Amino acid sequence: MSTKVIFSDLRSGYLELKHELDAAVARVMDSGWYLLGMELTQFEQEFARYCGTRYCIGVGNGLEALELILRGYDIGPGDEVIVPSNTYIAGWLAVSYVGASLVPVEPELHTYNIDVAAIEAAITPKTRAIMLVHLYGRVVDMAPINALAERYQLKVIEDVAQAQGAYYQGKRTGNLADAAGFSFFPTKNLGAFGDAGAVVTNDAVLADKVKTLRNYGSKVKYYNEFKGVNSRLDEVQAAILRVKLKYLDAWNQRRRAIAALYLQGLKNLPLVLPEVLKPEEHVWHLFVIRSDERTRLQKYLQEHNIEILIHYPIPPHQQQAYQEMQHLVFPISEKIHREVLSLPIGPHLSVDQCQQVIAQIQEFYKRG
Repeated sequence: MSTKVIFSDLRSGYLELKHELDAAVARVMDSGWYLLGMELTQFEQEFARYCGTRYCIGVGNGLEALELILRGYDIGPGDEVIVPSNTYIAGWLAVSYVGASLVPVEPELHTYNIDVAAIEAAITPKTRAIMLVHLYGRVVDMAPINALAERYQLKVIEDVAQAQGAYYQGKRTGNLADAAGFSFFPTKNLGAFGDAGAVVTNDAVLADKVKTLRNYGSKVKYYNEFKGVNSRLDEVQAAILRVKLKYLDAWNQRRRAIAALYLQGLKNLPLVLPEVLKPEEHVWHLFVIRSDERTRLQKYLQEHNIEILIHYPIPPHQQQAYQEMQHLVFPISEKIHREVLSLPIGPHLSVDQCQQVIAQIQEFYKRG
């Protein structure tokens, strides 16, 4: 029987950097300072430099990063925020949490990202921001969105949970709009060992407000300027992220190599493979195919020791959490969510494991 191919091999990532990671954690433990200390300050400086932005503010997770950006821009009840209809639910929740109204826009079928050409029709006098997602590691076409936002005086917010280190026209994600929210969930391209996130921006006023909001709305202990929240990136996770940030570009390159093997090995099968125009810009958080035989293919691969996931089985507007939106119809998103299947990918997936996945998919279609 073949060896099991797991979807996300997080343990191997730890073992590769074990010496550095253990030393980083021990350094924090020995310091006796576990929140809002030097590790966080150093990570914020290093990650801002990596993204090419002036500011980085570490927060509790990616969802809170997006919510704090919206709150920092005073977006709330009576305002509208344009969001992708094809996405994970986090961005939608952030908009809901601040009391603003969601305006979903369909994706392009070939990129899965928001359809730039469809955004303008969704703008109304109540629109305050466009929140977009670089889904699966592929960057949204930002230039026309930023031009549109400038014309209508809107804020543009990047959700970079799945695209740490990706490029667009020579600039990294996080530095492509007014502000960006990052998730460092363990499975992300840059992942912590628990929940963690960050806001990056070049906007000094926003950065100051987010930094205050994340700590109960307080700059000076026990003096509160805003009704803030408790959303702080702790010292242990900051120290871990400092280590892993040094390897992010190299690990993203490993992802590109695995993606290239998949694209070559699966190209003549009745599947829809990811479209890649500029391989150097994509960071392959996920390798997502589409199949009209998804259920049968997924079952076959699981029976042959290959762990397969779906990102995502139900679009946000059809989730029970958004019952008030279930009357809406987004046919492109619904088609995507019916057909997508994510193959194992990551910096610690071996060539042999990748070839094992390819061989099993080829065998599936050979059997018919």
